[in-house]
Amino acid sequence: MANDLTFRTAGPADVPALVALIESAYRGEASRAGWTTEADLLEGRRTDAESLAAVLAREGSLVLLAERAGDLLACCHLERRGGAAYFGMFSVRPERQGGGLGREVLAHAERLAREQWGAARLEMTVIEQRADLIAWYERRGFERTGEFSPFPYGDERFGVPLRPDLRFERLVKAL
Repeated sequence: MANDLTFRTAGPADVPALVALIESAYRGEASRAGWTTEADLLEGRRTDAESLAAVLAREGSLVLLAERAGDLLACCHLERRGGAAYFGMFSVRPERQGGGLGREVLAHAERLAREQWGAARLEMTVIEQRADLIAWYERRGFERTGEFSPFPYGDERFGVPLRPDLRFERLVKAL
């Protein structure tokens, strides 16, 4: 499957396509075609062009794109944080989920963080209520830390919560 998959770093011209991909993977009815939807937990936007442009411009930060024949299929955000790399904004087109594409993108991100940045671990945060997603990451070597951070209620840049008990759990994988 992955033999014709290519990876590159996103640039400013990729922002509109990235916003569309990320929104489709997490929010709204389109996201329900895949299994990574947050539509039952959050409404509203997952990201916007301004915040994505800021991520791309930040020192030590990149968005990795996975494409096939020039068609954007997946992305993830990597950011250097000391001896670790933060992994986030992981998005796979909903209709392409469940076929191994996400595993390939994650593996490529891990190699990049380890080989190019010397990162000893990959860190991420996941909404605690997303048990299926956390289990997927655990099957790929991530460990739950039991460290939690609050969901930013009242800040619609992160979405409009549909329940009052959301929080993030930190997951870590040794590289």
